[in-house]
Amino acid sequence: MNDKKLMNLAADNIRILAASMVEKAKSGHPGGAMGGADFINVLFSEYLVYDPADPEWTGRDRFFLDPGHMSPMLYAALCLQGKFTLDELRQFRQWGSPTPGHPERDVKRGIENTSGPLGQGHSFAAGAAVAEKFLQARLGSTMMQHKIYAYISDGGVQEEISQGTGRLAGLLGLNNLIMFYDANDIQLSTEVGAVMKEDTAAKYKAWGWNVMTIDGNDADAIRQALDDAQHESSRPTLIIGKTVMGKGALKEDGSSYEHSIKTHGAPLGGEAYRNTITNLGGNPDNPFVVFPEVEKLYANRREELKKIVAARREEEEKWKLEHPEKAREMEKWFSGRAPKIDWTKVQQKAGVATRAASAACLSALAEQVPNMICASADLSNSDKTDGFLKMTHNITRNDFSGAFFQAGVSELTMACMCIGMMLHGGVITAMGTFFVFSDYMKPAIRLAALMEVPVKFIWSHDAFRVGEDGPTHEPVEQEAQIRLMEKLKNHHGKDSVRVFRPADAEETTVCWAMAMENTATPTALIFSRQGVENLPAGNDYGQVRKGAYVVKGSDNDFDVILLASGSEVSTLESGAALLRNDGIRTRIVSVPSEGLFRCQPHDYQQTVLPKGAKIFGLTAGLPVTLQGLVGAEGRVYGLETFGFSAPYTVLDEKLGFTAENVYRQVKSYLNE
Repeated sequence: MNDKKLMNLAADNIRILAASMVEKAKSGHPGGAMGGADFINVLFSEYLVYDPADPEWTGRDRFFLDPGHMSPMLYAALCLQGKFTLDELRQFRQWGSPTPGHPERDVKRGIENTSGPLGQGHSFAAGAAVAEKFLQARLGSTMMQHKIYAYISDGGVQEEISQGTGRLAGLLGLNNLIMFYDANDIQLSTEVGAVMKEDTAAKYKAWGWNVMTIDGNDADAIRQALDDAQHESSRPTLIIGKTVMGKGALKEDGSSYEHSIKTHGAPLGGEAYRNTITNLGGNPDNPFVVFPEVEKLYANRREELKKIVAARREEEEKWKLEHPEKAREMEKWFSGRAPKIDWTKVQQKAGVATRAASAACLSALAEQVPNMICASADLSNSDKTDGFLKMTHNITRNDFSGAFFQAGVSELTMACMCIGMMLHGGVITAMGTFFVFSDYMKPAIRLAALMEVPVKFIWSHDAFRVGEDGPTHEPVEQEAQIRLMEKLKNHHGKDSVRVFRPADAEETTVCWAMAMENTATPTALIFSRQGVENLPAGNDYGQVRKGAYVVKGSDNDFDVILLASGSEVSTLESGAALLRNDGIRTRIVSVPSEGLFRCQPHDYQQTVLPKGAKIFGLTAGLPVTLQGLVGAEGRVYGLETFGFSAPYTVLDEKLGFTAENVYRQVKSYLNE
């Protein structure tokens, strides 16, 4: 056990570095970082197990930060670990630096998750805890004996996602999850008491958590709480740390600046900053310094870790010798490589809904991908993720041998926890809900794209053909929204999200195959509720891999190109038959993925959609969904209103999604 005076000195060192980073950048959040310094110091210098020589070691403990605005605290602590330099801290929030305003995932530097939108970080942690339990059920406790630590703030507790995460973590008894709640009673624009009066401890206890309340700035109290949490056998632990916002901060006149809202989201500034750094034992003219005693503290921890990790590695090597098959499986699971899948085992029925075709694919995945977890937001029998469930069973508190995660009605929580499972490593996750409820998931989709996590989003009931449920459940603008993200590139120049909306059952199989092969970005799969006629016999479904292609039976010479994705392709087929009766030659193009199509060579794109061709697009969403494909001279028929409540066949007729209306619209377009 380290001397308390030394621990306080190390925490003050973190405070000095954090406040100085913000001061130099003239931007950031010093107060919370200063208040949380004691916990992060105790955790990082005495408890967190990691391999200093191999930051990606699968047996490491994982730390998930929820309030990303407290990045100065994290960067400072990681600097003491040796993962950031003082020069890199000086470049906080600057172009091209590894210390952006909110932490971005970089496992080699000790950052397990991108954080910023409050609530998601601790939900990732809960997902990681599920992943470890799932893997432990398959590999044993030797390879999976680490802890998942999370750090949450008042804002994270207030975000609605905390309810879903707290409920599920308690329900599943995730005793490998230890969360510190930085309860400093101050937030960005007000005191916490102005917006929250609930009993947080009682709430988490009701969810089945082990809860303790401590002085969050007392190293001894933090240490005791962590010791107790380490020995908890059946519940996740919440440590409510009563901390001081801006601990150690002084105003210009030398009076206390602690507990001030002003320290939350702005540099301390001028003499207040200088007084604060001096008060904490630093030199305001040279603040970017690691005290010798603190440097030694963390050096000693590295030596301790070498022994701890060596012993664990020895256990792991013995396990690998005793379990060679499992060891090979584990290596494959953590490699990030796409699993090998025999898609010939998927036998699709003609004319089924693409959600049913997806169920057939999921059944094959449940059989062939032993490290895959599928989830649903209380819709498994409707979004047809039950195709996966029928081949396994639910993950429950006392049985993590199942592979189906029942999230309940909490789409955002489900998405974040599934992302967290993949951040942990070793698992592949997919999750289902209705397409209209993808709106609830948008913040998670965005962070998954930023982190390049190849999670699979399954969205069924893709259009107004939800029918009698009416406009609340009928997606109209949702495809346009996700297609916009499909156009957005990530930092590696790839599509941020790969989106597929297959036209029939056979296209569905190919789209699922590509989703499983995509190990670089999230994939969205959008499926129909109603049955969809298969494309003409002899159609080359291998062309689906190009994102857009000419459907079998199209005329070699054509007067107009008819273009769509999903179930609208079969409607175009029916309309084309009527147009041909009038001598109008048509080419039909199926576009399951515009983003993938845009990645093809320009020559191929021109082959499918020649420059100057007349193009008519049909979409059950907003016309803008296809506008980029048909061009300025083309025409798109789509929806410009919300849907209505009626049988879907009636809606097809009323809204103009029939062969007859395709005929009329194309004739009008060609006669312009």
